[in-house]
Amino acid sequence: MRLRISLLWLAALFAPLALQAQREKLSPEDLAIVEKQWPDAKKTSTGLRYTVLKEGEGPTAKPGDLVSVLYRGAVLNGKIFDEQQDRNHPLTFRLGRSAVIEGWDQGLKRMNRGSKMLLIIPYELGYGTRGDPPRIGRRATLVFEIEMIGIKPADEPATPAPAPTSKKKKK
Repeated sequence: MRLRISLLWLAALFAPLALQAQREKLSPEDLAIVEKQWPDAKKTSTGLRYTVLKEGEGPTAKPGDLVSVLYRGAVLNGKIFDEQQDRNHPLTFRLGRSAVIEGWDQGLKRMNRGSKMLLIIPYELGYGTRGDPPRIGRRATLVFEIEMIGIKPADEPATPAPAPTSKKKKK
């Protein structure tokens, strides 16, 4: 009986440590790099890490909003695999509609117009176990620098198209 109580007590003592270890989404190697390079990055419960590089203004983006962003995406070793930096042609999509990887949908909800953020995305919130060969390897941790240049709220009415005009030819 005493042995059972001791084992239960030990299990209760170490259970939080085991649960914490299960929540870490980065491999030990990737975690060491991230903690060294971005020691102040905040971590969400899903494993997404982020650093605010520039504060913006106004309300944060919400699911359904039409957002426009500029970005640069790299794998953890710094090799850039994709970017869009042309302010005249930003990437525009509806937030929270699976138009982008889950790490973006989660991270961009923390941004407002004019803000810049660094997102460190574990593979589970990125391109998964398969990656996106040849640009992105298997189980790749991704690093994105994103600037939110526009947010159009989902509840904002769409701009109506001009009414068609009927011009009849005179005979």
